[in-house]
Amino acid sequence: MPRITLSNFGTTPFQQLLGHNKNILENWNSLEEALFSSSTFSPELKEEVRRNLAFLNKCPYCMAKGKPNENETNLKITAAVRFIKRAYENDFLISEADFEELRKSFNDSEISELCALICFITACQKFGALLDLEASCKI
Repeated sequence: MPRITLSNFGTTPFQQLLGHNKNILENWNSLEEALFSSSTFSPELKEEVRRNLAFLNKCPYCMAKGKPNENETNLKITAAVRFIKRAYENDFLISEADFEELRKSFNDSEISELCALICFITACQKFGALLDLEASCKI
C-alpha cells in the first residue's frame, strides 16, 4: 500500500500519487508523452531501458512489468543497456571512454535523448519507490 493516499486525478496508481499536485502531474505526463512518442528510438529500446532501470532502481511496481532481456542482440539496445549499467556502477560519473563507446552506436542528438529518457524513467521509478508503490497495485 502506498505511503500516501491516491488522489482522484490520474488514471494509474502512479499518476494518482502525483495527482495530489495536478500541475506537476500534467507537466510530468507531457514530458512522458514527448519522450515515449519520439521516433528517435524503437519501442523495444525504450522498454529495455525501462526494464533494466526498474531493477537497478529497485522499483517493485516497474519490476512487475517484466525482467530485462538477457539475450538481447540489437546493437543499439545492448549499447544503451551497457551505458546504463556503467552509469550505475560509477554513481553516474561517466568517463570519456564510456561516451566514446556510446558514440559508436549513437549520435549526439540520440545521446542527449537517451540520457533524458534514462533520467526521466529513473525519476519515475524513484518516486514510486519512495512512496512504496507496490506491484500489487493495478497496473
